[in-house]
Amino acid sequence: MRTIDHLVGVPLCAIVSPIVALTDKIKNVFSRELAEPKKILFIELSEMGSAILVDPAMRNAQERGAEIFFLIFKSNSASLTLLNTVKPENIFTIDASSLGSLVKDTLKFLLIARVRRIDTVIDLELFSRFTALLTGLCGARRRVGYHIFHGEGLWRGTMLTRKVHYNPHIHITKNFLSLIHAAFAKAIEVPFSKIHIPDSEVKLEQAIINPDMMKKVLSRIEKKAAEAGISYTYGKDRLILINPNASDLLPQRRWAQQRFSELIQAIHQRYPNDLILITGSPAEFVYVDKVRFVANVKNAINFAGQVSFSELPPLYTLSDVMVTNDSGPGHFSAVTPLRTIVLFGPETPALYGSVGNSIAITANLACSPCVSAANHRKTPCQDNVCMQAISVHQVLEKVVLQLQEADKAKGR
Repeated sequence: MRTIDHLVGVPLCAIVSPIVALTDKIKNVFSRELAEPKKILFIELSEMGSAILVDPAMRNAQERGAEIFFLIFKSNSASLTLLNTVKPENIFTIDASSLGSLVKDTLKFLLIARVRRIDTVIDLELFSRFTALLTGLCGARRRVGYHIFHGEGLWRGTMLTRKVHYNPHIHITKNFLSLIHAAFAKAIEVPFSKIHIPDSEVKLEQAIINPDMMKKVLSRIEKKAAEAGISYTYGKDRLILINPNASDLLPQRRWAQQRFSELIQAIHQRYPNDLILITGSPAEFVYVDKVRFVANVKNAINFAGQVSFSELPPLYTLSDVMVTNDSGPGHFSAVTPLRTIVLFGPETPALYGSVGNSIAITANLACSPCVSAANHRKTPCQDNVCMQAISVHQVLEKVVLQLQEADKAKGR
């Protein structure tokens, strides 16, 4: 998809940009730009975690009186249900499973955007030409996104009416909030956004947990524990989650399977009565089972594929701590009280750290982070020393610290 986006997207952006600019000039002759955004469409297709990280920005837009919409790949749309900030009827999806469905849904979206009279589009992507084209062609008068200015390698045409400087030195949630400022600003800034965004602006809502769903998840956990011959009592024994995999888009983010197995052994040795669930998607069952098999700890259960996406908040609410690679669960868990330890290597927690009750661990090597917006999140590295440098002892220390805090919160 990245290759197609580059080979096809760049020439298309070159062709479409002057057409969009001409259309804007014609529209400006007959009407003026809206005083304030009324209907804002956010575009983020491929990053599930971003649906959580952009939530403070979306709520900021709602507080300013705007109705919000969202465009996302169909396969990732479940991530928008965790906080239900966007109304279901305002979520547009594109099925990218085949070229035919991609083209069909793209054309359908461009029509719907006009029917729904979207006046403002915020392109959350940093390097996608496809989203730039969608932004330019959807008919919105006000189009906000990150612009290259004097940088190199991220040219996406000139689709934007309000060009924002992407700041690689502040957290991505603040970068998203800077897009909201640009959308509502009374005057044009070059570049946007000339404001200070305090930490207090980065506030994440908590998921509303369905009690019945939580009972079902707990029942499933107890059943799996009983099948494994484990005595587990919720509230008395802790529940510890280990999430060993990471997206195939960047396998360099993975801490070694062996390390996770050793961590499970260390946790069990210190907390022999607690239950350890090794989590993952159904497709990760074999990967997770290898971690479980090597650890050879009775109280560790392969829990991959045992909960649906909508059941993640109940699972996280029931649990005490989670250790995970830098991946979606680190962000999804932020909408619950769960305390997490997230392992970083190719990327930096300064930009993409969880905004929940989280501790980030990173080796801070001279070469890290090696992926960024400037290189399309691609790296030549085939030896992730940045992850190998994180020791089991380091992670165990943080697990102990987070469990102590969890015990205080639960009055244990």
